[in-house]
Amino acid sequence: MTCRRLLALAAAALAIGGCGLRPLYAGGGDGRVAGLLSYVEVAPIEGQSGWMVANAVRDRLSAGGDRQSRYRLEIKLDDKIIGLGVRGNDTVTRERRTLRARYQLVDLSNGQVVLDATAGSDAGIDVVSSEYATIAAESTALERLSGIVADQIVARVALYAERTTPRAQ
Repeated sequence: MTCRRLLALAAAALAIGGCGLRPLYAGGGDGRVAGLLSYVEVAPIEGQSGWMVANAVRDRLSAGGDRQSRYRLEIKLDDKIIGLGVRGNDTVTRERRTLRARYQLVDLSNGQVVLDATAGSDAGIDVVSSEYATIAAESTALERLSGIVADQIVARVALYAERTTPRAQ
């Protein structure tokens, strides 16, 4: 039985190796993708949600310190809270916070937009009798959404980097 499991595991490993999948961050911090990401600067974004998203994106890009930027990431946000559940006395019992981002990666050498895409997510919020608790829940939802949107943006920029940066031979 153990021998069959080992053979099945070996066959699966060979099949995965032959499917063409490659790690996006091959080479770690010295790899092609990480190298390009370290040359991306994040343009300032307006508002509290903009500050949170910009910081989350910068954290994920692992900015290269004093490196001269080659790309600028410009992000425009749409942050909305809408009431969903309404009681008979017109009080809201449930809210939905939606954070959408339209972002462009601009090549600073020629000003050309090399990537234009969107990202977004939403979260449900229970509205309770305590206004403080509701505001805290809205703030927590924004923090969570900022991280999710930042992950989506950086993943798409990393995919662009992987597809456009030549491989070392």
